[in-house]
Amino acid sequence: MLKTHLELFINTLNAINMGIILVNNEQQIIFLNAWMKQHAQFSQNVEGSLLVDVFPEIKKGRIHEAIKSAINHNLASILSQTLNKSPFPLFSSPINRKNGLRMQQAIQVVPIHLADSPRHCLIQINDVSLSVSREKLLRDQSLLLREQSYLDALTGIANRRRFNEYVEDEFRRAKRATSPFSLIMIDVDHFKLYNDYYGHLAGDQCLKQVAMTLIRVIKRPADLLARYGGEEFSAILPDTNYEGANKIAKDMLASIQSLHLEHVRSLTAPYITISIGGTTRTPEENQLVTDLIKVADQALYYAKQTGRNRAIFATNYDD
Repeated sequence: MLKTHLELFINTLNAINMGIILVNNEQQIIFLNAWMKQHAQFSQNVEGSLLVDVFPEIKKGRIHEAIKSAINHNLASILSQTLNKSPFPLFSSPINRKNGLRMQQAIQVVPIHLADSPRHCLIQINDVSLSVSREKLLRDQSLLLREQSYLDALTGIANRRRFNEYVEDEFRRAKRATSPFSLIMIDVDHFKLYNDYYGHLAGDQCLKQVAMTLIRVIKRPADLLARYGGEEFSAILPDTNYEGANKIAKDMLASIQSLHLEHVRSLTAPYITISIGGTTRTPEENQLVTDLIKVADQALYYAKQTGRNRAIFATNYDD
């Protein structure tokens, strides 16, 4: 009867869809179930061998410390899959083994008490590769949705929401670092007249070309060009002094002019032009980013009032 029960117990462990390893107090392997042998792809019997001889990679690693704690101090452990992705060389298929693609593992280490015998240790290993893949897919999709929520649907550049967040972040950083911060506001001249004459589809194409042309002027990763609204754009230029911002503004003017996009209804030129208002500040503690935006907007207004197709920079908050 005892033999039958033992055989039933072993068959049960072999039928379980997870890895089972039982080691004694000397860390010798007493039992390895069929799942473990299959995914470790052993060609010979390893019972009686030291665990670290069979799996040398685990020596002095987190799993090895957990086993010693279970045997010596009666402490159970659950190994974080994030920190211990694949401590055992286990593979879902021969192809994965050939490609070195280990299964992702969730591991639990449990001390086992036997009457009048030294403490043993049970190691349970679950294949969590599928759930990890699903989590990664969900994370990737979440990041993609977040990125898309920051993009303007028409032009593909940053939208107003992204502008609002980024300008706040960079303005605070400029305060902490006492570094210069420049902001440029850009408006397509007489765009309503363009839309009325050429139609909204042509107007959309015009805005796309303007956006792609302006973004090529922005060189540094920290700089951001955003569609501020309608035919208005904005460039956030951290760590940029007046000279640097003024050069970028002039390059923007020249780049748009070089497109020679026809605009027969323009009151400024026979092609699409832009007006630019900008300001550069080293923010002080009591200043708000809305103050900076207001000044750049005022400079843009002056640029439009004094002939358009030009860049004007405000020099004071009181301008």
